[in-house]
Amino acid sequence: MNDRTVRPYLNHQPTLGERVYIDEAARVIGDVVLGNDVSVWPFTVIRGDVNFVRIGDRTNVQDGTVVHVSHDGPHAKLGGFATVIGADVTIGHKAIVHACRIEDACLVGMGSTVLDGAVIEKHGFLGANALLSPGKVIGSGEMWLGAPAKFVRKLSDAEIEALYYSSGHYVKLKDEYLTGKRRE
Repeated sequence: MNDRTVRPYLNHQPTLGERVYIDEAARVIGDVVLGNDVSVWPFTVIRGDVNFVRIGDRTNVQDGTVVHVSHDGPHAKLGGFATVIGADVTIGHKAIVHACRIEDACLVGMGSTVLDGAVIEKHGFLGANALLSPGKVIGSGEMWLGAPAKFVRKLSDAEIEALYYSSGHYVKLKDEYLTGKRRE
């Protein structure tokens, strides 16, 4: 990491857990807390300026993703929305995660958008290129697809297990980047 990769916004400095990997081509700015073993991949921007961002342990935020928040204002919810992402979450390449809550062990597919006030409950799955509209809630263990995203079906036990596999895989991958050694 360099001085441009992780930087403050006003008096808010990002806080990093143990064994965090942030690619030098990514940016983490302001009131952001990353848990242990989080990975932030190239060309990702996580910006906690007008509100805060919290990302739980073992979560991976893949290449080209934007994570941001909303502020309090005349056209926004009182207080705005922070972005809170749980543990063991996989956020696919080029996703937009804006002012929302994503609980533990969820997947946000590549190219998807999650908008203000939306919630993805534990084990929720938002498919590739989906649009989760403001205030919508993906229930625990549900798969939603489309733009706008709609409920498709419940996840199987094997699919829920795969959510944990995905986060674990990215922990091992980021460890290779940190150590420069191939995993066994």
